[in-house]
Amino acid sequence: MIDNGTVRLRILVVDDEAIVRDSLSGWFEEDGHDVKAAEDAAHALQALKESEWDLALVDIKMPGMDGLELQRRILEASPRTAVIIMTAFASVDTAVQALKEGAFDYITKPFDPERLSHIVRHTAERRSLERENLSLKQHLDHVVQPQPILGNSPLIRRAKELIDTVAPTDTAVLITGESGTGKELVARALHAGSPRAYMPLVVVNCGALPEGTLESELFGHERGAFTGAQYRHKGKFEIADGGTLFLDEIGEISPRIQVELLRVLEDKKITRVGGAHQVRADFRLVAATNKDLWEEVGQGRFRDDLYFRINVFQIPLPALRERREDIVLLAEAFLERLASSMNVPVPRLAPETVARLESYDWPGNVRELANAMERALVVQRGDPGRLVLPKHLPIPVENHESRVGSNGGPPILPLSEVEKAHIARALEETGWNVSRAARLLGVDRTTIYNKIKAYDLKQG
Repeated sequence: MIDNGTVRLRILVVDDEAIVRDSLSGWFEEDGHDVKAAEDAAHALQALKESEWDLALVDIKMPGMDGLELQRRILEASPRTAVIIMTAFASVDTAVQALKEGAFDYITKPFDPERLSHIVRHTAERRSLERENLSLKQHLDHVVQPQPILGNSPLIRRAKELIDTVAPTDTAVLITGESGTGKELVARALHAGSPRAYMPLVVVNCGALPEGTLESELFGHERGAFTGAQYRHKGKFEIADGGTLFLDEIGEISPRIQVELLRVLEDKKITRVGGAHQVRADFRLVAATNKDLWEEVGQGRFRDDLYFRINVFQIPLPALRERREDIVLLAEAFLERLASSMNVPVPRLAPETVARLESYDWPGNVRELANAMERALVVQRGDPGRLVLPKHLPIPVENHESRVGSNGGPPILPLSEVEKAHIARALEETGWNVSRAARLLGVDRTTIYNKIKAYDLKQG
C-alpha cells in the first residue's frame, strides 16, 4: 500500500512519443506506483513476458502494431490486466471499438490530470476488490470442504467415482446403504463438489419427525396456520433455495407427504401451510435411505413416480463388513481426529486389536467404529504404553469367535468375499467370457460388469 491508501499498481505505459512516456511515468511514480515505459508494441509484449501488470495504458496509433491489436495480445496473454486506450479526439470511434473488445476505459489527449487520476484510482479499487474476493473464495473453499471419504477398497473407490461424476451436475441423487455407512458424508461431498457449494446445504431427517411436524418443517407455515403458530416460519425448501436439500431416510415419509414432495420436485414451487401464495424454491435434491425402496414400491408403501423422480442417479454405499480392508485406515483416522480434539497423544492400535477390529462384523458400520474408537481413546488414557488393546474396545468376544467354523473348521467368510471369489472363478473357467459367466451364474451381463468393477477383478 502507498501513503494515500491506494493499492500500489504495476503500470505499463506504451506510446511512441517520449514526452508522453516520460510525463505519465513521472506522474504515476510520484503517486507511488511501479511503472515501466515501452516505445512500441514489441517492447510492450516483451515486458508482458517478463512480469505481470495491473494496468496498461496503450496509445491507439503507433508505428507497426497499433493499439487495438496490442490490446488483443495483452488480454490474451494477461486477461486480468486492465487496458486503457489513449487516443486523440479524432479517434474516439476507434476507442469505443476498443471498449467493445475488452478495454477497461479510454482517455483522450491532451490528458486531463483529474480524469487520468480517477481512472487509475478506479483501477486500483477494482484490483483491491479482486484480491479480497480471491482471498474470500480461498477461505470459503477451505470452509465448505467436507470430511474426506476414506477408504481404498474397490466398493468405496467405486462410490467415490460416482460422487465425482454426478457432483458437478444438478441431477437428483439417491444414496442407499445400511445405517451408519456415511450417507450424510456423501451428501456433503456432493454439495461441496457442485456449483451450489457456496449456498446452503439443508439436512432433514425424515424418520425423526411425525407427519405434521415434517410437513411444517419442509413447507413452512404462515402465522395462525395452526395452534401455536404465532409467527411465519420458513420451511426447509425455502431455506435450501439456491443450494442442496438432503432428505435422509426418505423411505419413512408418509404417502401424503410423498404426493406433496413430488409436486414440489416437479414445479420447484411451494405453498406454506396455511398460506395461499406460491414461493419459488430452486434446490438440488439428494435423498438417502436404508430401505429397499423398490421393494417398498412393490408393497405399495412408496410411490413409484416419486421413486423414479429421486432415483435419477444412485450411489450405493457398502457396509463396513464388505470393505474390511478399510477398517484399520478408518480406525486410525478416527483416533487421530479424536486425539487432536482432546489434545492428547494419538495412541497406536495393538496387533491383536487390529485382528479384533477386522474380524468384527460392525452391524452399526462406520458410525459404530467411530464410537468404538472414541470409547477406546477415553478408556485407554489411563493405561501406559499409548496402545489401544482389545480390552478397550466395546466389541463382544462372541462375534470374533463366531467367524471360526465349528469343530475348529475354516473361518466363516463375509458374503462379499465369497461372492467375489465365486465370480472370479466363473470368469476364469469361461476365459473371461462375460456372457458365458453370466449364464453360469444365472444373472445378466450388466450385473457381472458391475461386480467386476466393484470388486476390481482383473484377468490373470
